[in-house]
Amino acid sequence: MTDSYQLDSYAADILCELGNIGAAHAATALSELLQAPIAMRVPQVELVPFDEISMTLGGPEVVVAGVFLQVTGDIEGTMFFIQSMKSAKQLVSNICGGEESKDGFSDIGLSALGEVGNILAANYLSALMDFTQLRMLPSVPLVAVDMAQSILSIALQTDQMGGRYALVIHTAVHHREEQEDAHFFLFPFPGAQDVLLHALGIGGSV
Repeated sequence: MTDSYQLDSYAADILCELGNIGAAHAATALSELLQAPIAMRVPQVELVPFDEISMTLGGPEVVVAGVFLQVTGDIEGTMFFIQSMKSAKQLVSNICGGEESKDGFSDIGLSALGEVGNILAANYLSALMDFTQLRMLPSVPLVAVDMAQSILSIALQTDQMGGRYALVIHTAVHHREEQEDAHFFLFPFPGAQDVLLHALGIGGSV
């Protein structure tokens, strides 16, 4: 198949709207977790070829914090919630109170990241399910701190993703006067990708 999927303005608007619906539900859940107001928005959703994904994070060797989940159901694949170290540390600090160490995260901090990733993934997938009527269920999250390419390589180990695309949901998390940027990457497995994109009304084939 040829790489011919494109997001026209209509498809991009639909995906952004779905992202914002998921973000609104996730913000409510995070507000309850933090006992403080949380706002989230999705300024951009795009399809990105797998071999270009790490550049959206600043390059393959940039150290990031990532939460990895497997997706099962009508659509199977992998999903990542990835933040820069600065944004992840700020988010964990807001959840746990106090500062994380300069070298990494405490066990409690890693657990907090996993919980945030789990909440966001469940709500984003729920918005996609409601729109597409396709079942997508997230697994228990795994958390890692490593170079961007090393974390994303989990998708390659799980299934051959060369030449494939990821649905990328760029997210801004607002807490008090601070903003933490985050990125969601959904990698449908070959076969499932075409089903998902056609259900979203995006023509062509990858």
